[in-house]
Amino acid sequence: MKQTVVFFDINETVLNLEPLRPKFRQYFGAESYMETWFAMLLHASTVCLATSVNTNFKHLSKAVLLSLAGRNAVTMTDKECDDLLGTFANLPVHSDVIPAINRLRDAGLIVAALSNSSQTLLNAQLTNAGIIHLFDRVISVESAETFKPAYEAYQLALDTMDVKASSAYLVATHDWDTHGAMSAGLNAAFINRFKAPYNALYKQPDIHGDTMTGVVEKIIAQSPVL
Repeated sequence: MKQTVVFFDINETVLNLEPLRPKFRQYFGAESYMETWFAMLLHASTVCLATSVNTNFKHLSKAVLLSLAGRNAVTMTDKECDDLLGTFANLPVHSDVIPAINRLRDAGLIVAALSNSSQTLLNAQLTNAGIIHLFDRVISVESAETFKPAYEAYQLALDTMDVKASSAYLVATHDWDTHGAMSAGLNAAFINRFKAPYNALYKQPDIHGDTMTGVVEKIIAQSPVL
């Protein structure tokens, strides 16, 4: 029997995007544009998937930022775009993440990062947050030329870790991500960081929780003891 592998989404699930808010206030006049940009980013990645547009997180995030700027009569230079998006590499970790991952590791589970960020950005994010050593593997969907929630993104993770979907979990604070993972056959755990209702049209994970520590305890309880 192989060990259970727990994949963690990174942006918003593990890392806190709050430091981006002052940057959006600086360039757009209001912090709320951060949520708009992030939602547009997801929408654009889905369009690219559906229409076979080959891109990566770096190019997509900048294109969406410039689109948002254009819609709001904001002019941004390349330097200003780089200044805002550069904050993405220096995000802090949520306070409940380190004890939760350590708990999983102590229980004998394998822990991996799985992100839409490019491999270079993902490595920088986890290194700068001081947590890259907590992951047994750091996986970007970039090598599969796709984005979550496409099936291929989760299959890449399974193939990389040589694990069956039935022995794997995805932990995420995005219902579209847990839905995507479950659609690919994985188990999933949803952490409700934003106290928002789960989309009723999506596959519902067995595990829900408001904190990472609470979620991982439920994963451990469901995982076989080796």
